[in-house]
Amino acid sequence: MAHAIRISDEIVDSAKILSKVENRSVGGQIEYWAKIGKIAEENPDLNFSMIKDLLVALEQAKQGELEEYTFGEGA
Repeated sequence: MAHAIRISDEIVDSAKILSKVENRSVGGQIEYWAKIGKIAEENPDLNFSMIKDLLVALEQAKQGELEEYTFGEGA
């Protein structure tokens, strides 16, 4: 369900630019930022790169792209 909210022009203008680069809608870009920010607040030890890698891994798992990990190998 969509909700109307007030967002500063500065945020919307930034979202317009990056949404084109990332092939998202403006709303999608703002949702992405909100998702990353929420995860960062809940997991302060994770940097952006780790958060992004985790999100990619979760999406890969949803798509069935899984491979078994054997502990102790390759380290």
